[in-house]
Amino acid sequence: MSDTSAISANRQALLDTIAAAARPTGRKPGDITLVAVSKRQSDDRLDAALAAGQRVFGENRVQEAQAHWSGRRADYPDLELRLIGPLQSNKADDAVALFDVIETLDRDKLAAALRKAMDAQGRTPRLYVQVNTGEEAQKAGVAPAELPDFLARMRQDYGFEIEGLMCIPPVEEPAGLHFALLDTLARENGVEKLSMGMSGDFETAVALGATSVRVGTAFFGEREVS
Repeated sequence: MSDTSAISANRQALLDTIAAAARPTGRKPGDITLVAVSKRQSDDRLDAALAAGQRVFGENRVQEAQAHWSGRRADYPDLELRLIGPLQSNKADDAVALFDVIETLDRDKLAAALRKAMDAQGRTPRLYVQVNTGEEAQKAGVAPAELPDFLARMRQDYGFEIEGLMCIPPVEEPAGLHFALLDTLARENGVEKLSMGMSGDFETAVALGATSVRVGTAFFGEREVS
């Protein structure tokens, strides 16, 4: 099976699964966005995904995303790019120029750099705050207990409208516990959207309120580019 056929079939299967997971919650399938995680994917696979109708992509690194998408944006004006990996403050200018959504806001230094870049460019990517639901020392994100104060600063000091929260659960713990926590935090803090769930747990995430799921392997297949 060609890349185009395989990716088209994978995409449809994912959309069908998302729809099935959404129905018991009373939500419409269209309320959940499928984000294709395109890090380390080949140009052929990216083009196959676009040919299949996919328009929302997640990238982990600014430089790789520039290589993937800078030359394609003109041909796909409805393309939506999401930064789902950690962002260094010195990359804020490039991130604001390229991405439509930045999902990994997690510290004041980054907020200040993003505010400066947005004001200079006149461009305002939608923002999500990454929450470290497992409070893992090696992982980025705001601790749950610190989230209310952090959101207050983002809104009051930087003038940000925070669209959503994002999390990456610890691999050794049930993901559903962390998805439920993120949903509770969003409700308590007046945040509308939830980016949670990946290839192995996106159905659970949808059942627990995800408005977007970030899927790589189940969308593209195993990576062929190291």
